[in-house]
Amino acid sequence: MRKIARWSYFVLSSLISIYCIKPVTAEQTATLTIVVKNVRHQKGDVCFRIYAGEKGFPMSDKSEVQSGCAKITGNTVVKKFSGLKHGTYAVAIVDDQNGDRKLNTDFFGIPKEGFGISKNPTVSVQTGTPKFRDASFVVNKNTSINIYMKYSLDP
Repeated sequence: MRKIARWSYFVLSSLISIYCIKPVTAEQTATLTIVVKNVRHQKGDVCFRIYAGEKGFPMSDKSEVQSGCAKITGNTVVKKFSGLKHGTYAVAIVDDQNGDRKLNTDFFGIPKEGFGISKNPTVSVQTGTPKFRDASFVVNKNTSINIYMKYSLDP
């Protein structure tokens, strides 16, 4: 009788242990490929900032989740970012000709270097700086976007 009681305690404790174990699952990550078109210069870098929220977009690094630069070797530049969580992002780019890793503007805030924003929204004196919601897109698994470099404000 004692053996049966010990055995039932063992089985019961084993079942409880198995029930309490939470499965460990690795969080899935995604790769974002950014293709920049219409690059005018053949020297310097194109610098990228990926944002996960509107805070700081597109000029500051406040909600930046990844960034990096790629050497310009032609009219098109491609850069891949991996390890991103699935979610909503926006991208800002700069044709960085002077190596300072930021968009240089004149006294009135008008860009002096090439720039681009995901979803290629209109950027003009009337529209102002695009909002995160106007440039954001969903990243899941393997996502690719095209950004067209601009060297002046839109009319």
